[in-house]
Amino acid sequence: MTNGTPAFELLLPLLLSLAGGLAVGCVRWKSRRAMLGLTAAVLAADLLITVYICLSGAAMRLPLFTVTEGLEAVLRADTLGKIFALLFAFVWLMAGTAAFEYMEHERDNPRFFAFYLIVGGVLNAACWAGNFFTYYILFELMTLTSMPLVLHSLSHEAVMAALKYLFYSMGGAFLTLFGFFLFVSQGESMTFRPGGSLAAGALTGQQLTAVMLMIAGFSTKAGMFPMHGWLPTAHPVAPAPASAVLSGVITKAGVLGVLRTVYYVVGPDKLRGTWVQTVWICLALTTVFMGSMLAYREDVLKKRMAYSTVSQVSYVLFGLSLLHPTAFTGAILHVVFHSLVKDTLFLAAGAVIIRTGRTRVSELSGIGRGMPVTMWCFTLVSVTLIGIPPTSAFVSKWYLAVGSLATGIPVVSWLGPVILLISALLTAGYLLTISIKAFLPEKTAQPLAVEKCEPGWRMTVPMGIMTGLSVLLGVWPGPLLDAVGTLTGLLF
Repeated sequence: MTNGTPAFELLLPLLLSLAGGLAVGCVRWKSRRAMLGLTAAVLAADLLITVYICLSGAAMRLPLFTVTEGLEAVLRADTLGKIFALLFAFVWLMAGTAAFEYMEHERDNPRFFAFYLIVGGVLNAACWAGNFFTYYILFELMTLTSMPLVLHSLSHEAVMAALKYLFYSMGGAFLTLFGFFLFVSQGESMTFRPGGSLAAGALTGQQLTAVMLMIAGFSTKAGMFPMHGWLPTAHPVAPAPASAVLSGVITKAGVLGVLRTVYYVVGPDKLRGTWVQTVWICLALTTVFMGSMLAYREDVLKKRMAYSTVSQVSYVLFGLSLLHPTAFTGAILHVVFHSLVKDTLFLAAGAVIIRTGRTRVSELSGIGRGMPVTMWCFTLVSVTLIGIPPTSAFVSKWYLAVGSLATGIPVVSWLGPVILLISALLTAGYLLTISIKAFLPEKTAQPLAVEKCEPGWRMTVPMGIMTGLSVLLGVWPGPLLDAVGTLTGLLF
């Protein structure tokens, strides 16, 4: 690596996932256990390779191909990529393990796991993208390969939801493509460099418009208003493990695109104080409040979780939009914590659905007696997402609030923490009410028909691991804070 040898390790998770996905999807499996064994082996191998890359001190870089001068596809390992790749690979393994049990109740298992492996490999490769061109290709490929996870059941609702997901995603991609074409036509390399790679000097009005469109385009995947409509449609119809990774991981691919655009191509100094920052802040705060309100009013369990994702991912976008180191730290921390929490919430919702058939919050009275492990995991991560100390999301929300106050931006510096606090109260309203209903049912409520209906270990173990991490990372956040602090120091 030190002598310039191409780092093929960066491509291994993608190649392994593609090979595994094709094998799972194309081979006629006589044994479901053998198919799941191959899937588990690929998921575990991807995580191990990612851990190796993250621990390696070598400067890993792998040129892939060149389209024309200035358009080269290249992979490169950096601090931001390592944080996201490790998170994605870990959560993908956890949700995939839970899917082994959940998908027993669904048809066409080979097709589901084939695309699940392929999307995981594409996401891993996207974390190592060395320039905007490479990231855009992988981002589009991620959309196309993840759509089958949404339409898996092939019901009318699933097909319509998948098409909506595709149309929103492609619309966001076209917005992003406009900005990319503009900068490339002006001779910009769009290479990812900490602090930005554009030429020195202020941005023109046309360039600012292009940057705003790129932010809006990537934020479509992250569910920022007004391009959030696909989430509450896609999540309820997709299998619960697919909903978990759509919410916990794939939305973060949109966040990663915004991060790469603002902090690695344009540079935060060029946007600070511009109308782009103002519009971005307003849209993010609007989404935080709106998503919480819609979740509070929603009775369908998975749809309530989807609206929660709309709100919580915009916590991250708000922190990034402030262009301040403390807020940036809070945003990256919230990426990690929200992924762990939301995957657990969706897996818990999936366990409830397959074991009881109940899909609405109003039907969950007394369910805690039949599913105590599932509902305690649900309750603990709910407390975390609200931001109650000493759980992990308290740390990220603290940094976001302090960063907002430290910016000194008129109105925003105090309005941001106020909206975050209101959103936290609404989060308590739409999550803790489920736990209260589960463990303290009303006397008039219909009791749960099945006394003991916990899912098996393949669902409870991943939920337990992610629940434990969600709490413990708030008690001992030091190692993660050190890693994020290193990243922050490179960008500010």
